[in-house]
Amino acid sequence: MSQANKYFAGLDIGGSTVKAALVDANGASTGALVEVKSRVKEGYKTTFEQLQEALRQLAEKANIEVSAIRGAGMDVPAPNCEGVVWTRANLGDDWVGTNVRDELSELLGIPVYMTNDGNAAALGEYAVRPDYSGGLLLVAPGTGLGGGLVLPGGKIYAGANGLALEVGHISVPHREENGELPECSCGLKGCAEAWVSLMALRRRVSIEVAKDEWKDHPLASDEISVIEKAFQLRDYAEKDDPLAVQIFQQQGQILGYALADLVRVFDPGKVVIGGGLADTSENFRNRYMGWIQEGFIERAWPVYRNSPIEPEKVTTSFEWAAGGDFSAALGMGFVAKDLFGK
Repeated sequence: MSQANKYFAGLDIGGSTVKAALVDANGASTGALVEVKSRVKEGYKTTFEQLQEALRQLAEKANIEVSAIRGAGMDVPAPNCEGVVWTRANLGDDWVGTNVRDELSELLGIPVYMTNDGNAAALGEYAVRPDYSGGLLLVAPGTGLGGGLVLPGGKIYAGANGLALEVGHISVPHREENGELPECSCGLKGCAEAWVSLMALRRRVSIEVAKDEWKDHPLASDEISVIEKAFQLRDYAEKDDPLAVQIFQQQGQILGYALADLVRVFDPGKVVIGGGLADTSENFRNRYMGWIQEGFIERAWPVYRNSPIEPEKVTTSFEWAAGGDFSAALGMGFVAKDLFGK
């Protein structure tokens, strides 16, 4: 098969869906994008069936044979190393301890690269910035707080055991009004994720609406679950609601504070903010980014903000994620092309 007829798939496995993308031998997206159910709770073999269906649909959309797909990049929503999933996370029990990378490679008859979802999203954001070749740190507030680091030149930093960049679990010195450190979903206290995540929003809105100053706020209604209240916060913030703005302002400033320490360690040059907040209105994004900058300035040394040699040169730039829902899948496709397209 000639090089021009080779294609590479990116497979982004989430808790509910698989997003798939196709990249050609030149490293360009073919535009073929597919989404199918992941069925991860039913076991990895069931998900493999869904991956095969995604590849079939990709080939059909690109008007090629499935056999033209000569390599794949895959990410899973759990810590993993050398193809082996280490913890269950949102997966079925049989994923843990299984080398799903090698199993899938044998099933498909093509080489497969595997990493976690945070790394995949970082690679995707790197891929949609072809004119940028420096380092890139991605943080993605969502249900939790994920992240990934791409080194200059486009190589992901995964760590010796594939466990690097658990950015949500660095400690921040912020306490509740009663002086307590909030408990994180990981079991520790004081993690950044305990302040910057959907889970954190649920806790914060519950605490705030219990106060007298917010007793007449619509979110104080007992008829709305705390889960729904947290989901509604963003809509309220878009309308400049004081309660919602106060909660998101605190979240953004704490995220910026945490980012200052991450930048001090990695000095990536570019920080990308992903997750659902990247899809909000421009007005809200601008305000939230301003809050991040406030927290960053409070904690970061001046040299991590501007060059001491060229004062006008920004040493750490901040951007919103630009790749959309399929950025992780595209990132995996680009990596597969680079690894297996020689």
